[in-house]
Amino acid sequence: AQIQARLGSDVAMCLDICPPAGVSTAELEQAVRRTTLWARRQRASARSEGQLVFGITQGADHPELRRRSIQEITALDFDGYALGGLSVGESRPRMLETVAWAAPLLPAGKPRYFMGIGDPEGILTSIERGIDLFDCVLPTRTARTGSALTWSGRLNLRNARFTRDPDPLEEDCGCPACVRFSRAYIRHLVTQEEILGLRLLSLHNLWFVLDLTARARAAIERGTFTAFRRDALARLAHVPEEEP
Repeated sequence: AQIQARLGSDVAMCLDICPPAGVSTAELEQAVRRTTLWARRQRASARSEGQLVFGITQGADHPELRRRSIQEITALDFDGYALGGLSVGESRPRMLETVAWAAPLLPAGKPRYFMGIGDPEGILTSIERGIDLFDCVLPTRTARTGSALTWSGRLNLRNARFTRDPDPLEEDCGCPACVRFSRAYIRHLVTQEEILGLRLLSLHNLWFVLDLTARARAAIERGTFTAFRRDALARLAHVPEEEP
């Protein structure tokens, strides 16, 4: 709490214990109990001016413990709330099923934050289930493998078919990579292990995710999110490319 206050971050997150998938109920209960104790301490700690503090709920996909954690953390009246302890090794259907029943238990008038999901399909599905905020290393980690997120699916720039491709990573994308450079040039940077290639892909992937969420927000405001999600998932569906 003191470090985050000194840093002056816009949002400070409470310290929590995030067990991996498959731990015993006893270990899960201990994580919930200690997470609540730490949240109470941080709630009473000083924060920097204008800083928001979010509480983190734990409990994995255990219905009783997740509900208990949500009840205890929301009782502390934080500025927002996170679903922690998911996307840590459990199956994707199980994860999304838990989000579907757990997210509505968080206060509707405050931000709901899903910690650890960042793929386009997962973001859209989580929004449908009531989630507002996300964080994940996926955009930059995908870039470090030499791949770009696009509305046609992922592009593996290491593939030989991009060697002389003059097109940008994504048509009509306004990111620095697409405005100035071709797929062929970025592929050259990646295959020659030039750090600029990974930086350009990181910028593009972050731009893509921000654009995706901006479009989702606009669709929500228009009352057309269900149709937007359906059409977006259809566009994003693709067959993974073979490695070169």
